[in-house]
Amino acid sequence: MQKLIFATNNRNKVDEIRAALGQGFEIMSLEEAGIDIDIEEPHGSLEANAREKSSAIYKLRAMDCFGEDTGLEVEALNGEPGVKSARYAGEQRSSERNIEKLLQELNGKTNRNARFRTIISLILRGDEYQFEGICEGTILQEPAGSGGFGYDPVFMPLGSTRSFAQMELEEKNLFSHRRMAMDKMISFLKKNSLTREADPQK
Repeated sequence: MQKLIFATNNRNKVDEIRAALGQGFEIMSLEEAGIDIDIEEPHGSLEANAREKSSAIYKLRAMDCFGEDTGLEVEALNGEPGVKSARYAGEQRSSERNIEKLLQELNGKTNRNARFRTIISLILRGDEYQFEGICEGTILQEPAGSGGFGYDPVFMPLGSTRSFAQMELEEKNLFSHRRMAMDKMISFLKKNSLTREADPQK
């Protein structure tokens, strides 16, 4: 079984990737891997922040690992909150306050187009690979639903009439930006695993 450390302690994200990967892979959160650090997100792009997370873990353990960074990019706000999504309303990382600020910034604006974008940075045997997932949608006038996390209560993906927070995980995964990026990584991992089995020297 292939072991990978996921550079997060967010249980929702861990559950999503475990459900997507299925058997054959063992995913460990930072806590489960015995790693007690707070990885900074100092960069101005999702790509660089995702790389910061995976490289920090690889430097500590020299194990296959991956990190991800996700941003909500709102068209009428010139792509904000973007890389600041988790701390949009301050360093306390409050989803409720982030949503409140977002709705305030969009007050009176008719263009509510937005997209979630995820970048996964995978380090496999010392080499880095990146995978992107994008989900287009709109920002609702007010929160709807009690599930999910982050901005899920105010984000409705294209092709649906429900917010992410109104969906079960299985339904959310039909649209999810994170699932799209994960699927690309999973396909790569499975192909790489088959190649390695056929030629152990690779």
